Amino acid sequence: MTPQTFKRRNLAMAILAFAMFMDLMDVTIVNVAIPSIRDDLGASPAQIEWLVGGYVLAFAGVLITAGRLGDRYGRQRIFLIGIVGFTLASVLASTAQTGSILVASRVLQGFFAGLMVPQVLANVQVLYRPKERAPIFAILGVITAMAAVIGPVLGGWLVTNNPLGGEWRSIFFINVPIGIIIAVAGYFLVPNTKSEKVTDLDLVGVVLAVGGVLLLVYPLVEGRQLGWPAWSFVMMALSPVALTAFVLQQKRRTAEGSALIPLRLFGNRGFVGGSAIQFLFQGSITSFFLILALYVQVGLGFEAITAGAMTLPFSIGAVLAAGVAAALTTKLGRSLPLIGGVMMSAGTAWTIQVIRSSDAAFSSWDTVIPMGLAGLGLTIMLVPLLDIALSTVDVNDSGAASGTLNTFAQVGGAVGVAVTGVLFFGEAGRYSQPELLHALSVAAWVPIIGYALCALASFLLPGLGAVRKHAEEQERIAEIEEARLAAQAPAAAP
Repeated sequence: MTPQTFKRRNLAMAILAFAMFMDLMDVTIVNVAIPSIRDDLGASPAQIEWLVGGYVLAFAGVLITAGRLGDRYGRQRIFLIGIVGFTLASVLASTAQTGSILVASRVLQGFFAGLMVPQVLANVQVLYRPKERAPIFAILGVITAMAAVIGPVLGGWLVTNNPLGGEWRSIFFINVPIGIIIAVAGYFLVPNTKSEKVTDLDLVGVVLAVGGVLLLVYPLVEGRQLGWPAWSFVMMALSPVALTAFVLQQKRRTAEGSALIPLRLFGNRGFVGGSAIQFLFQGSITSFFLILALYVQVGLGFEAITAGAMTLPFSIGAVLAAGVAAALTTKLGRSLPLIGGVMMSAGTAWTIQVIRSSDAAFSSWDTVIPMGLAGLGLTIMLVPLLDIALSTVDVNDSGAASGTLNTFAQVGGAVGVAVTGVLFFGEAGRYSQPELLHALSVAAWVPIIGYALCALASFLLPGLGAVRKHAEEQERIAEIEEARLAAQAPAAAP
């Protein structure tokens, strides 16, 4: 199938994009509901961390394999499995009676969301000609930003006003009717495209990689509240062993041409820099908004909708900077991630300083400017990052490199939550306002330093000349593919 032969492609892409929006919104919507979940189910600090970290870790674990599953068995088929599984996991979450069941349902949500998202991105390549893809990717970028805006606000409104009943349960129940509509529409309107070139799944590599990360994250999350038993240190010591085994296994698979992550990518300094930024950024932002929501709701007694509205200046800043960052990519190159990292670090530090100085009298209006600054920094850092990081990567490795960067981001989110949780809950005491403020002040150093390290990692990215050359090469590749598709068009016509 060529792009011009599928007449309902815009409708198909709208369905896929909406599913992606629902997934991304589910990452952020849970933060403002956590205090209510904690009160209702008696969730432990470890379970609170798993509600966020378990989702992103499961998402990361299946991400690259999901792309290969779509190539092999059909992208519509894997997408439908993902959306149906995500919907059923949402039912389980909305009816959970214990913290453990809710955590398990969140892990399932993350797993099935990880099946969905690669099919959305792959369909952009299949359904649209090269010159048509830029606006589609731009729309997906806006959807990502809007999910970040709407998630906390919608979650806060649902929990506070309780229009569907069930209070915090409604943030999961709302996925059910939407998921059913997407599944039915996807069955009839999304084509079941496959790849001509199919790569082995490498399930052993997945087990080693996820196992290595889990051996680190699990004891960090569970060990603190259990008094750091001996097994927690044994598990952490085994983590680098499992990851080393993964590297050796991938080295062998790379020689065979079927690796999950081609190790030659890590000989590219720009790719290493991009991976580091993705890891550090996601770990910082995921952990920061979790501990911020806990402080303002549990410590200050903010309603969930007020806590959600606190993130609006951040998200609005991110949306406003999108066009500017894209236009400046070939003019400023790696200076943009540098500037963005500094802005995010400074904005986060400024936010914490305002919260500390305001103490119990804090109002969400007090942090509008610093949160807006951090939001501007997010877009300035992330919008150009993929193009810059991949500018010196061989075009044949660009797909694997892009998937690996996304995987590093999700793993970073899980590790960030685990590390920040150790600091925050270790200082939270009996959850009084002064104790939680102290805990927030201590734990916030993780995202502040994380964003600053993102800025430093930008020096590993390719220079401006490589970025401009990459842009020219991409344009030439697009022209070649355009010519190939044009030549195929008469043959495709009846």
